[in-house]
Amino acid sequence: MEASDSTRADLESRIEKAIVTLDLDAKVRLLTGATNFTLHGEPAVELAEVVLSDGPTGVRGERFTGGRIACLLPNATLLAQHWDTAVAEDVGALLAEEAGAQHVHVVLGPTVNLHRTALAGRLFESFSEDPLLTGALATAYITGLQDNGIGATLKHFVANESETDRKTVNSVVDERTLREVYLLPFEMAVADADPWAIMAAYNDINGTPATENTALIEGVLKGEWGYDGLVMSDWYATDSTVESANAGLDLSMPGPEGPWGDKLVAAVRAGEVAEPRIDEHVRRLLRLAGRVGAFGSERAWPSSVPAPASPKRREALRNLAAGGMTVLVNRDSALPLATEGTVAVIGRHATETVAQGAGSSQVRPPHVVGIADGITQTLGADLVSVVDGVEICTDPLAAAQHSLRDPETGEFGMRVTTRDVRGEVIESRYVDWSEVSLRESPWLESAATIELTAEVVMEHATRMQVGVRGRGEWTFTAPGHFEQVRLDRVDDAGEVLRLPYRTVVLDLEPGATITAVATAAPGRPVLGLAARVAPKPPAVAISAAAKAARTADVAVVVVGLTPEQETEEVDKITLALPGEQDALVAAVAAAAKRTVVVVNAATPVLMPWLDRVDAVLWAGLPGQEAGAAVAAVLTGELEPAGRLVTTFPARDGDGPAWSPVPVRGELAYSEGSAVGYRGWQTEPLFWFGHGLGYTKWAYGEAELTVDDTIRSVRVEVTNAGSRAGREVVQVYWRPEGEPVRLIGWAGIDAEPGQTASVDVPVDGRVLRRWHESEWQLLPLTGEVLIARGLGDIRVTLQVAGQR
Repeated sequence: MEASDSTRADLESRIEKAIVTLDLDAKVRLLTGATNFTLHGEPAVELAEVVLSDGPTGVRGERFTGGRIACLLPNATLLAQHWDTAVAEDVGALLAEEAGAQHVHVVLGPTVNLHRTALAGRLFESFSEDPLLTGALATAYITGLQDNGIGATLKHFVANESETDRKTVNSVVDERTLREVYLLPFEMAVADADPWAIMAAYNDINGTPATENTALIEGVLKGEWGYDGLVMSDWYATDSTVESANAGLDLSMPGPEGPWGDKLVAAVRAGEVAEPRIDEHVRRLLRLAGRVGAFGSERAWPSSVPAPASPKRREALRNLAAGGMTVLVNRDSALPLATEGTVAVIGRHATETVAQGAGSSQVRPPHVVGIADGITQTLGADLVSVVDGVEICTDPLAAAQHSLRDPETGEFGMRVTTRDVRGEVIESRYVDWSEVSLRESPWLESAATIELTAEVVMEHATRMQVGVRGRGEWTFTAPGHFEQVRLDRVDDAGEVLRLPYRTVVLDLEPGATITAVATAAPGRPVLGLAARVAPKPPAVAISAAAKAARTADVAVVVVGLTPEQETEEVDKITLALPGEQDALVAAVAAAAKRTVVVVNAATPVLMPWLDRVDAVLWAGLPGQEAGAAVAAVLTGELEPAGRLVTTFPARDGDGPAWSPVPVRGELAYSEGSAVGYRGWQTEPLFWFGHGLGYTKWAYGEAELTVDDTIRSVRVEVTNAGSRAGREVVQVYWRPEGEPVRLIGWAGIDAEPGQTASVDVPVDGRVLRRWHESEWQLLPLTGEVLIARGLGDIRVTLQVAGQR
């Protein structure tokens, strides 16, 4: 929301008056969170509470566990595969509506760390491996949020490209690479969208913690770039008092405890931190509060917002997911599917479709449309058979579906009963979720024991996998089963992100109830109860899948990753599909007349069966409307016009950067600026920018506009196929002695036979180099490549002599 000069001047005047009004203790109090996701209010200066929420792909709200129902969007990588800033801006606007419905002032997103290695666990939350594409999409996303009065938080500043030892790792990056690659998305967003907040990362950069990095926060961000917004820490990332306060960090999160508070007051009084520096931190915090309507007259929240399960939201989310999906292979026009033949839908991902990654970005959607359900609803149950696949998880509860209900109310969720040391009931409540957090549920804290009880939802006798999760001393009972077990934390994320678990496989009848009693443990852990259909042994599952494939006209095999691999806090060790999924695909391909593979994953996987299947659809993590989107794409109702935003390795170990594991505490970015496609020396499985869509494209004459640098490219493009479609014209520059880099792109929609002249503007920020502490234009050498991805270059233009 662009403020007028007079509005900005009024805000700044009120900020200065407030700073004068507050004493030191009151000012410092504001600089640490009030709770996990709120900031302190201060009635003396008309400052209201400010509410924050995680939100790259949905606004979860103040609660980490069991919060309110919210829209679950496709993951950031799938959204980025649109290659469309208008889509990114629409996503920001949708999230702003979602935030307004929950009275959330600030969304903690977007994430602009790059896809440096395909092993990184949190790639699903970031846009791409390219800094220009990432920066442009982030800029639009921020604009969509802030034009609607909701603050965006650009994160994680900076060089936070992997998860292993993320709180202690020292990212070692040379100055040129840092400037040209990893800082560039931040620089673009600050210049073009002015995010109202930026989050400092956990890691060190060249030996200095991100939260204490004066050179980057004060020198580059606030100094060179003139950033006037708030810099906050990632959660629990601030490890110092004096150093972080003096480095330019404005807000330490979360609260109410932390390394600032009384220690920072004492540091000011001891002369270690100047009070004007505290004033500057408060100034930026009040500026954020003013921008989001929490300082002075409070904002008016929307009275009516479409519900997450409303037809309007469902259609929008389905289209967002479908449009970013990418056709990787399509032999003999296997896709779209014919609508009259029979289809065997195979795989555990078809019935337990993974809609989102794990970690702080998770939300509670109103539903997740499974891929099997979506295809069945679209084609009809008489044409579709559904066959389970092989096990896909080490931690089965990571994939547990909503399969529990409260025995008393019959509603989805469970019954939670607290008892005192004598065993007397303190309270019994229905909870509409399968987990409870002691940190977020004060009514649980005084209990000696906490009992979780639920009926397992099933229509007929079923072999089920049931169990408990969370740290504590457990007594678990189910029909024919009793055990006691102690579960300890897995790692630093073991309280909320990676819960310890215990499961057992039982043959249960409808109406079966499971009960788990936990002895209260220190640290206020998350406790949970879950159930899922137990997978069959691999040989049995694969045999059943091949049999179903043999009798159908088309076999659709759905494979993918799980929240174990695509998660905050943990990186992968291989790109291979988990379990026996490769064997499943191979067996189906050997038996079926035609095989289509749908990959339900955000990040690259190996495909040893690629030459044996007819088509591969990259479906990403599609959000709550997953199955509806996949069905619309497979049948041709919507075009999967996505283009890849990450280069796919052909084998483990390929690429300019591979291992995310620090060596003696350091992670060396030794590939320099040749990250991702820029540094690829072997043929990958699929190049950055690849995507076939459902039509064919012909490229004609092209020309460059050049003066002292490259300004734009124009090219004629024709839809040479039989269907309407969308093309993404990609322009790369390969200067002599430098890595190739994306310098611009443009999307075009065209009917069959239609020709259009496409103008592609070039962003000058990728035509320069950082040399001897300043920017210099790169010499006009080398080639400009006009492409459908780096594996399909259509036009090559020499740069020299173009002026």
